[in-house]
Amino acid sequence: TGRHVQAIVLLPTRELAIQVAGELRKISKFKRVRTLPIYGGQSIGHQIRALEQGVHIVIGTPGRVLDHLRRGTLKLDKVQTVVLDEADEMLDMGFIEDIESILQATPADRQTLLFSATIPSEVRRLATRYMKQPEHVQMAKNEMTVPLIDQVYYKVLERTKLESICRIIDSEDVTLGIIFCRTKRGVDELTEALISRGYLADGLHGDLSQAQRDRVMKRFRQGEIELLVATDVAARGIDVGNVTHVVNYDMPQDTESYVHRIGRTGRAGKRGLAITLITPREFKLLKQVQRETKAVIEGREVPSLEDVAERQAELWRERLEAAVREGGLGHYRAILGKLVDELDPIDLAAAALKLASAGELETESTDSYDFGETGGASGMVRFFLNIGRSARMSPGDIVRAISEEAGIPSNAIGKIDIFDKFTFVEIVEESAPFAYEALRQARINGMRVNLEPARPRGPGSRR
Repeated sequence: TGRHVQAIVLLPTRELAIQVAGELRKISKFKRVRTLPIYGGQSIGHQIRALEQGVHIVIGTPGRVLDHLRRGTLKLDKVQTVVLDEADEMLDMGFIEDIESILQATPADRQTLLFSATIPSEVRRLATRYMKQPEHVQMAKNEMTVPLIDQVYYKVLERTKLESICRIIDSEDVTLGIIFCRTKRGVDELTEALISRGYLADGLHGDLSQAQRDRVMKRFRQGEIELLVATDVAARGIDVGNVTHVVNYDMPQDTESYVHRIGRTGRAGKRGLAITLITPREFKLLKQVQRETKAVIEGREVPSLEDVAERQAELWRERLEAAVREGGLGHYRAILGKLVDELDPIDLAAAALKLASAGELETESTDSYDFGETGGASGMVRFFLNIGRSARMSPGDIVRAISEEAGIPSNAIGKIDIFDKFTFVEIVEESAPFAYEALRQARINGMRVNLEPARPRGPGSRR
């Protein structure tokens, strides 16, 4: 087969390069095909020596591949196949110019394969320019299934997300969990907040150095941290088989990303749980995911402090029973044997549990809305909406918009008074915060609207 490079695979991250190289090494083990991952953060001298000995398939990140091309240590003039993996992520990370330079160093008659979770306009332009009559193969919507993953969602307010996720985590038996945030700043803020509350957590995003990324991933794989907070880009290439929970702290913007995220759990025949926090403005995205994947995503209520305490007691009971069944308690029995003569055995066990669980549950404010007096009926919040009859608005339009935008049932909507330029609508107290967050700057029948708490009724005042 010669000593020259015959195929090159480009991908966005070091972790993905290592993972793909490992898989290629397995399937080419008896074919005498030599593979080499090249990426930043590793000695370039080692890579140069390996290339000099002859390599058939190179798997690398664009920056380091381009570095070798410029040094003359990598030749691509005999390449037959180019693979662009995670193309959308590479473009998002600013690799477009590097990718084009690499493609221009390969023969024009090569085979080009492009893989991408999404196909934005930049990916289409790349395909049009560097591929010849490409075939577009897309996964059917009804095949975007994740059979071993139970999926649930919790409706939360933006201001209560942190408290909500802590209660949810405390109610689950999390061995290893990945929490997805939309931004690097979000990762840093959530990681810091979780650590300050006593969780074993760490963050992963594109601003970390390679050494920092390696340290975080090593801790996660070895179970030194339970929760890995990450962006989508940083999580590409993570291959950890025993992840029990995936949490969408921020809802992904499309169905493909949702399926890609939650696919981090439920592997190797094991069941996993995917948890999504849904704010009122994100409810439509959830409905889109349900429609396109045909998945059953169960809605749940955020646990109360009492629910959390009860669930934690149940988890401790299960752990204690398992420890007794496993045996090997001789050393601990010897320690307790001396204390049992002086103290009540139940008190001893309770004290041990208290120490193991780091004390009592703290009462935390949910920081919910207090709308005050709005002039609504008992148990209702009355809102002012800045459109009315002149916009051809009917009560049915109002009910439908609130139900669809905020994800609340129509029977939670009470009296509606429509005037020429504005409308008053009453919503049950429990659902009012969700309607308020969803409709503060939304559109109804194509018109931008604003929802505000109404003023108390008074003489001469309609609000």
